[in-house]
Amino acid sequence: MEHPPLFEPDDPLVARLRLLCLALPEATEVHAWGRPTFRAGSKKIFAVAGAGLERPHAVIFKPDSEERRALIEDARFFSPPYFGPGGWLAIDVGARTDWVELRELLETSYRQVALKRQIALLDAHTP
Repeated sequence: MEHPPLFEPDDPLVARLRLLCLALPEATEVHAWGRPTFRAGSKKIFAVAGAGLERPHAVIFKPDSEERRALIEDARFFSPPYFGPGGWLAIDVGARTDWVELRELLETSYRQVALKRQIALLDAHTP
């Protein structure tokens, strides 16, 4: 049974997140649990739109383990349901979002799960 969508198809925050995520090599969008998930290829998730019903405009990502220690000290970041025990973090997205910072967090997350070949493609296009 397919989960009903938990976001509006024309949600501007999801649209902006989509642009950032799908700019990464071979990134795909797959709807799971009623939310857009972004994957390196078709399997490895590196970002999820939404962190539960109470935080629909959050982005879940997988930080570098060293970076995670610093991020968790920042009040903007939180441990999301289900993903948190695996080391993932989330941040609420809104009008005050630093999109450059979010892009960097998403790229780091992508690098945590991407194949070597995909990382090489990313590095070849990163100035």
